[in-house]
Amino acid sequence: MATETFIDRVRTVVKGQSTGCAMEEVVALCPDLTWNQVFLAIDDLSRSGEIRVTLDADRAYRIQIHRPAPDTSAKDLDESTSRCVVRC
Repeated sequence: MATETFIDRVRTVVKGQSTGCAMEEVVALCPDLTWNQVFLAIDDLSRSGEIRVTLDADRAYRIQIHRPAPDTSAKDLDESTSRCVVRC
């Protein structure tokens, strides 16, 4: 199986878990992949910023889709027209 294929598979599984999941859950939800393939995919997705990996209180790794906050640094609200204006 090509690397991109199992990375896509893991990405799809993690996106399907609304609150994230433990790494071992991802492994269980991808029975067609080895533990090493899941780990490689999680590593790749984490490095690219697509997912976030955290260590919970039980010392288990949790995997979540990374949803960055929208960047509002270059935008101002034009109050007279109530619309957003992008400043260059």
